[in-house]
Amino acid sequence: MDTINQQVRKLLSDHLIFWDLARINYAALEKVQTRNLKVNGYEVALQFNPERIRSSGAKIDKQSLAARPCFLCEKNRPGNQQWVDFGEEYQIIINPYPIFKEHLTIPIRSHQKQQIKGRYGDMLLLAEALSDFIVFYNGPKCGASAPDHMHFQAGNKGLLPVEQNWLQAKKEEVRTYRSATLYALKHFLQPMFVLVAEEKDDAVFLFEHLYDLLEILPGEYEPMMDLLTWHEAGKWITCLYPRKRLHPACYHAEGDAKILISPATVEMAGIFIAPLEKDYLKVTVEDLQGILSEVCISEEEMNGLIQKSKIYSL
Repeated sequence: MDTINQQVRKLLSDHLIFWDLARINYAALEKVQTRNLKVNGYEVALQFNPERIRSSGAKIDKQSLAARPCFLCEKNRPGNQQWVDFGEEYQIIINPYPIFKEHLTIPIRSHQKQQIKGRYGDMLLLAEALSDFIVFYNGPKCGASAPDHMHFQAGNKGLLPVEQNWLQAKKEEVRTYRSATLYALKHFLQPMFVLVAEEKDDAVFLFEHLYDLLEILPGEYEPMMDLLTWHEAGKWITCLYPRKRLHPACYHAEGDAKILISPATVEMAGIFIAPLEKDYLKVTVEDLQGILSEVCISEEEMNGLIQKSKIYSL
């Protein structure tokens, strides 16, 4: 029987034959323009990708969500869109608006809100099975364009700068639980945590410990965060990015000050998507630093979380 990696690659190749939307957009990806920059001393990339305007400009207020059919529900997807089952609950489908050469969306079958609590273990199992991919989660107020339907995404390894950048960064060991270790990276692109574990249950335990330390803002149901994980050499590596804002001020600005970059996990990981050419041409390193500092927690807030973690009894 084919592995999940083989099944999803066949799924992609089949869709590029019979699904015009996917074929056109994956072909366009070959012509995407990229600028390489350094933010805080680390390599990042700015990608001009016009087809991502649907995600960057998505309206996710309650009225807008209620007014449109959910595009992740099976009944609302194109009739020729197929999937690969993962367990009893998840369906792996092709993302027709790709950032990666192999870009997957992984919704659950039922229409339930985007929420990582109770599902991080599923994310680890997906990353283990999709061993050629990185699995990521955009929080409901942190880049998810469908916050009303629980889903992960996955993209082929080798694109995101964080895959190598985190190894070069100075790391502070925060907590250890059996095979799992939680690190803090305070002087990176932005403050972030990295969780490395050999056993799934140990990773889940430390993740839930950190989750409980994060603030849930009034009127919300989970802490603001973006998350990505991959599996290699018998270990899971998870990057967790605590957030404090959905959009930077430039997203809502008028005239020349406006920059339509809507940070989600891919941006946290070092690929900044600019759907408008004017932004792609004008954005500076200082702009990217400002965007990250506005939407992510500060070093002071990071230190507070580290101190809470160290005094918390596991």
